[in-house]
Amino acid sequence: MAVAMVTAAAEQTPTIDEPVYVGTAAVYLHEHSLAYNPEHPPLGKLLIAAGVAAARPRFDASFTGDQGRLGRHLLYESGNDPWRLMLWARLPVIVVTLLFGLVVFAFARELAGTAGALVALALYAFSPDLIAHGSLATLDVPAAGFVLVSAWLMWRARRRPRPYVPLAGAALGAAVATKMNALPAVPVLLALAALTAWTGGRRRAADGGTRAVAARALAAGAGRAAVAGAVAVAVVWVSYLVVDPHLRPPSRQIVPAVHGLRGALVDLLPLPGSYRDGMRIQFGLEAHAWQGFLFGHVYTGARWYYLPVALLVKTPLGALALWAAGTVALVAVRRLRRAAPYVLAPPAVLLAGAMHSSRDFGTRYALFLPMFLAVAAAATVTVAARAVPLAAGAPAVRRARRRLAVVAALVVCVGVSSLRTFPYYLPYSNEAFGGPAKTHLRLHDSNVDWGQDLGRLADRLRARYPRERIWLVYKGSGVPSFYGIHAADPRGVPPERVRGLLVVSDSAAAKAKGRLAALIRSARPVGEVGHSITLYRR
Repeated sequence: MAVAMVTAAAEQTPTIDEPVYVGTAAVYLHEHSLAYNPEHPPLGKLLIAAGVAAARPRFDASFTGDQGRLGRHLLYESGNDPWRLMLWARLPVIVVTLLFGLVVFAFARELAGTAGALVALALYAFSPDLIAHGSLATLDVPAAGFVLVSAWLMWRARRRPRPYVPLAGAALGAAVATKMNALPAVPVLLALAALTAWTGGRRRAADGGTRAVAARALAAGAGRAAVAGAVAVAVVWVSYLVVDPHLRPPSRQIVPAVHGLRGALVDLLPLPGSYRDGMRIQFGLEAHAWQGFLFGHVYTGARWYYLPVALLVKTPLGALALWAAGTVALVAVRRLRRAAPYVLAPPAVLLAGAMHSSRDFGTRYALFLPMFLAVAAAATVTVAARAVPLAAGAPAVRRARRRLAVVAALVVCVGVSSLRTFPYYLPYSNEAFGGPAKTHLRLHDSNVDWGQDLGRLADRLRARYPRERIWLVYKGSGVPSFYGIHAADPRGVPPERVRGLLVVSDSAAAKAKGRLAALIRSARPVGEVGHSITLYRR
């Protein structure tokens, strides 16, 4: 996994969101200001800032543009090497992605032993989505991973609440301080903190205690939830104070007014004003009518089934089978059932929240699923290898071995499917949907083409089309001319003048209309780059 992520990080040009986060991280380091990117909390960008600090880029303190221009100015207009700066910015995210894999292993081992833990770790390490987004300087993997850590620590708090409840609260606070889409997990994890005491109290009462024992357990559970919540709130405050001890409000972005129940809830949160302003900006973004693309259809608004369908396309088939079997095992097997709330409830609530989002932009909004369901898949080993009585004889042993062989075969299928897409992990889709070369026919944006292949396009053009006239429609944050791509936009001239090589990002092609759609229809595909950019001859 480390090799795959470092390779992707070294070869890919900046994706659409990365320059914003890298530029904001540089502002954190040099100006201690929250002025940029207020719609996301600072912790994930502070993580990226560790890599930016190591790269020591030149920083232009006189820049006054918006956050979109900020990253481009830092990468391409300030005398920095964008390849080197982006690699350094991505490395801290790669490190924490690997550490989250160790949490998956530890969590699964406590549920299903070492063999189950190895299955869980294999599913995590070969997950194309986790490799793809774990190698980018973005917030999705850190936010999902901190939720996983919090759930694991809550599980451990059943036996040792004193050290683990505060630690679980800190991990929950880290998730919320990284990305706001982690907020739906807060009530779930606080309820799990209370559950750690309530189940123990009920057990003692059943063993001969009184109702008073259960009442004390209920009070203890409420106390644990309060401790975890207080620590989580403190972590959010600290993440803002680290950036700006004065907590100056953002001044570069208009904060929309939020009314009704949402507005009341935002006002009641015991979080910094900048955080609450970020929530208001997010609610404003949710009110926007975004365009989506699914299986060849362009639509306005959101589809509630978008994420389940996208996950079906972009998850290895073996992983889908093991996820389903593990989930059933956690619910059906009595010995495993006590872990079900900790493994299944957080991702279920987060998925429900993500499915109601107005932005159908990719499975990156559901990266908690390959993390939590890898842990759930470990239960398949417990079921397959459950103890067989000695009197049962050889047939029962052979059946257990066959079940284990099936689990192993599914893990191998996941590994093979993941290795086949190397190093193009962003556009991955499983074999049932044609593999990464066909993903652009069914999905768009961060599922397939997020602007990551501009450098690879430059290499292709130099090697095969050195004297061609290039017409380019690129959807991304990179600057084509920096990579030696000198092209014109075909949408700004009469169609009869567009002759030569027409290069179109697949996300732009998916939603093409008007002149661009006509140009593509009248052109002949002659190649592709990274499964995200198509070359046409016209």
